[in-house]
Amino acid sequence: MRAITYSKQGEAKDVLRLETLDDIAPQVGEVRVALTFSGVNPSDVKSRRGRPGQTQLPYDTIIPHSDGAGVIEAVGAGIDANRIGQRVWIWNGQWQRPYGTAATHITLPADMAVPLPDAVSFETGAILGIPGLTAAEAVFGGGDIEGQAVLIQGGAGTVGLLAVQLAKWGGAKVIATCSPRDTERVKAAGADVVLDYSAPTLASDIQAANNSALIPTVIEVEFGLNVALDAEVIAPNGRLAVYGSAKEMQPTLPFLPLLFKAVTINIILIYLLQKPDRDAVITKLHDALAEGALTCPVERIYPLEETVAAHEAVEAGGRSGAILIDCQR
Repeated sequence: MRAITYSKQGEAKDVLRLETLDDIAPQVGEVRVALTFSGVNPSDVKSRRGRPGQTQLPYDTIIPHSDGAGVIEAVGAGIDANRIGQRVWIWNGQWQRPYGTAATHITLPADMAVPLPDAVSFETGAILGIPGLTAAEAVFGGGDIEGQAVLIQGGAGTVGLLAVQLAKWGGAKVIATCSPRDTERVKAAGADVVLDYSAPTLASDIQAANNSALIPTVIEVEFGLNVALDAEVIAPNGRLAVYGSAKEMQPTLPFLPLLFKAVTINIILIYLLQKPDRDAVITKLHDALAEGALTCPVERIYPLEETVAAHEAVEAGGRSGAILIDCQR
C-alpha cells in the first residue's frame, strides 16, 4: 500500500513522506478497507507537531489521520464475508494505533468500519468520524433538545456548522456565534440567530435572542476564552458541552456562577466515547443524512502525495469546509 508516514515530530514539510508499505492482512475480527478519502483534522496536525509534554512518538512509524471512507476488500476470521464490497466510514483510525487513514488501505477492527448509507458520498463519510461524531454528541449528548434554545459558540467551524444543522434538525432554537464574514453561511446552515462573537455586548445579545431567557445547552469550541460568558448566559442545571480550548489550555473557571447554576460541564473527547453512546450518535448522524438535514462541506481535496499541503491548510485555519485526502490519487 502507499501511505504517508512520519517517524519524528515536526513541521509537515520536514517529517511527512510518501512510502510503499506491505499490505496488512486482516486478523480475527478485522477488515481491510481500500480507502477513497481520508479526513485531516486539527488533532492530526497537533499529534504530528507534538503535544505539550510529549517528548517522543508512541510508535516508530505513524500513518496519520483517524477519519476516512472506502470499501471493505478483505475480512478476517469471524467477520461475515458478505461485508466484502461494503461501503464504510472509519472512526478512530489512528487513535492508540500506529496506522491511520492517510494511505490507500487500512486494516482495523470491524466495528470501526461503519456501513455508509448508499445515498451518502465517500467525501461526507470521511468527515463523519471526528467532526460528525463530536457535533452529534455535543448536540444530543444531554438528551432531547426539541423546543429548547441551543447556543453554538463557533458556528462556522467544521464541527460548529454540523452542530448548527443537527440542532436545527433536532427541533431546537439555534443561536450561533461566528465572525461577521461567516454570518450568511451559518444562517444558511439553519441558525435562527447569528451573532458576532467579538461583540462587546455578546452576553446580552445572546439573551435578547432568546427572549431574555437563559440557555439550557451551550456548545463551546473555545472553553478557556469563553467560559465566563458561558457561565453568564447558561440556564440553571444547564449543560456546557465543550470540545475545544485551543487558545487557552489552562482556563480559569468562574466557579461560583457555575456552582450556583449547577452547571454540568461535559468535556467531549470523541475517541473515548463508549459504544452505547457512539451507536446512538451514529444513528443520529445517519438519520439526519437520510432526511437531507445534514451536509458536510468540503474546502479542498488533495492527492495523497500532497498531504503536506493538506496539513498546512488545516494549520492555516479560516476554512469553510473540511480538508480531505484522495487516497487513490
